[in-house]
Amino acid sequence: MTQHIRRIAIAAAAVVAAVTLAACGGGSAVQTVDPATFATQVQTPGVTVVDVRTPAEYASGHIQGAININWEGDFTSGIAKLDKTKTYAVYCHSGNRSGQATQAMADAGFTHIYNLDGGVINWTTAGYSLVTN
Repeated sequence: MTQHIRRIAIAAAAVVAAVTLAACGGGSAVQTVDPATFATQVQTPGVTVVDVRTPAEYASGHIQGAININWEGDFTSGIAKLDKTKTYAVYCHSGNRSGQATQAMADAGFTHIYNLDGGVINWTTAGYSLVTN
């Protein structure tokens, strides 16, 4: 009888794990990508590009079409205005703040997020440009 109870416990644990994975989508909402992949996402219709640097950094040069939601400012209220079901391409200077920001977005229920590995440092090193308008 002990073996029977053990099998039931293992089966129950498997069901709980499967339900948990299904509820969470089975994977991470955040994908950290290289500049070439990020550039493809930036050009994809419907993708919102988010610069999480300070307003001064944003003004000094940002990716074309990006909106500025300062990670060091009121980031939580800034992302609260966004549609959690849309796709976002997020970056900062080096990848540190965007890593934190994309995790915060995932924790808040956003489901499709691209994080630029290495930030604008890697972006410009790869030959992509920034704008100042």
